[in-house]
Amino acid sequence: MTDSNEKLRAVQEQMAKAAKLAQRKAEDVRLIAISKTRTADEIRPLLDAGHRLFGENRVQEAASKWPDLREEYQTGDRGPVEVHLVGQLQSNKAEEAVQLFDAIHSLDRPSLVKALAKAMDKLDRRIPCYIQVNIGEEPQKGGCEIGDIASLLHGARSAGIEVPGLMCVPPAEVNPAPYFALLAKLAKDNSLPDLSMGMSGDFETAIKLGATYIRVGTALFGERK
Repeated sequence: MTDSNEKLRAVQEQMAKAAKLAQRKAEDVRLIAISKTRTADEIRPLLDAGHRLFGENRVQEAASKWPDLREEYQTGDRGPVEVHLVGQLQSNKAEEAVQLFDAIHSLDRPSLVKALAKAMDKLDRRIPCYIQVNIGEEPQKGGCEIGDIASLLHGARSAGIEVPGLMCVPPAEVNPAPYFALLAKLAKDNSLPDLSMGMSGDFETAIKLGATYIRVGTALFGERK
């Protein structure tokens, strides 16, 4: 068994254990392998291990590697490769993002709703977008204010954008549980089924509190050089 197989299996086992403790089904949580800054050669072993869902932070970086990787791995019984954008998105990159990604986890302002709707109409391609919430009210982080969720959701739906759920990155070096619990409550209040939350250091906590997508990089790829 390769190192990538072992790391993938270890994360999957942790996911299953956390889901069981929360009386949830393991298959209700999807694992996004965060491949930002990783080269195609670093990503291929995880693709070879059968994983098919990846996350990137930047449009330009994703465009430099994923079209070729998708083509390389488009056949087989593992299903299609999915790539989600989990980093901040500039409005002027909206069209390229809609063309390249299968979902966007960083919808956070009305101007981006407008840009994405225009791009989706032009390309005749609809992709789901998760509203990113600035759950810790940190000025240096992206995400909409908690009080703006309902209006942003209404604006997105009015523009024909599917919004399945909310996404957050809690403050660093504090207990993330209260922030995950708050995001879960906000999603429930807005009748949204999906929660994109939890990373390598805290995904088990996120799963126990309702995460449907977790975003894991280091635990799958190792420390960045």
